[in-house]
Amino acid sequence: MAHRPPQYHQTPIDPDVGIPDLIRRLTDDSKRLASDEVRLAKLEINESIHTGARGTLWLAVAFGAGVVAMVALTIGLAALIGRLANFNYWVGALIVGVVELVLAFVLIKRGLAELGKPSYTLPETRESLKDTTSWVARRAD
Repeated sequence: MAHRPPQYHQTPIDPDVGIPDLIRRLTDDSKRLASDEVRLAKLEINESIHTGARGTLWLAVAFGAGVVAMVALTIGLAALIGRLANFNYWVGALIVGVVELVLAFVLIKRGLAELGKPSYTLPETRESLKDTTSWVARRAD
């Protein structure tokens, strides 16, 4: 006995079925499809929120570690430059401060540019809607 692949739900065709019954079936199928599309959109949104929250947590941890490291590096670099500047530590602090401000400006500009690019278009939902549209078009023919 050959194994048959699973088939999509197919409604048996009854030649005695009237137009009202066909319209009712079409309405039921449309409601089900719309419900499925909404469910898919909700799943995609929940997945995006979960991924965003996890990324935010890791960014916060990295930010904390980075701040501690940058403070230590700033103090060490300011002291080194101050020592090289004839023990004028204020010169070292000023030079390191200016360099860090320039670096912060560059990083902020890059970050803002990246923030302007996110995709909020729900690609899987759009693809599913295209499939639904083509399915409805095939059924109408």
